[in-house]
Amino acid sequence: MRQSTWWLVAVLLLVAIPARGQSPHQHGHGADGQPHRRVEACEREFEQVVAEGRGGGLAFAADQNGYPGPLHVLELKDRLQLTVDQETRMRALLEAMFAQSRPRAAKLAEAEARLRRLFAADSADDAGVRAAVADAEHARAELRLAHVLTHLRTRELLTEHQRRTYQQLRWGGTQP
Repeated sequence: MRQSTWWLVAVLLLVAIPARGQSPHQHGHGADGQPHRRVEACEREFEQVVAEGRGGGLAFAADQNGYPGPLHVLELKDRLQLTVDQETRMRALLEAMFAQSRPRAAKLAEAEARLRRLFAADSADDAGVRAAVADAEHARAELRLAHVLTHLRTRELLTEHQRRTYQQLRWGGTQP
């Protein structure tokens, strides 16, 4: 499975499928806490991937529909037969994306930590939770934009043949 999406599938499966022998209402509340620990492990890995500047699925809609990102294009550069100029421009796009996404990822991590602290300190109230969630979602949107907009720019640097080849290599089909 593609590294950028495995965590999402794992989390969805852990949340959606009750553990063996549990009713849906008991899911995740067993004595050993295994489902919650697995979700927390996936969440930590996602946070690490995002903190490094990688998307972790934030631009999945773009990539899946024919708008590749520079990281995966560079990974496939030989099979896509990138020109020297294209490779240079892809590297520049990747570095620019990292320059935007890393500080935005830090803002998202801090906003999520503030939300957790509200509950951990037993000081959560309607206004505080609303503000903390709004901050976190704004930070997530800004981070996602850094990735998605880079996918737009990346696509512009590829030929139609390279786009089709990328789509086939990454998704096993043609772009819509």
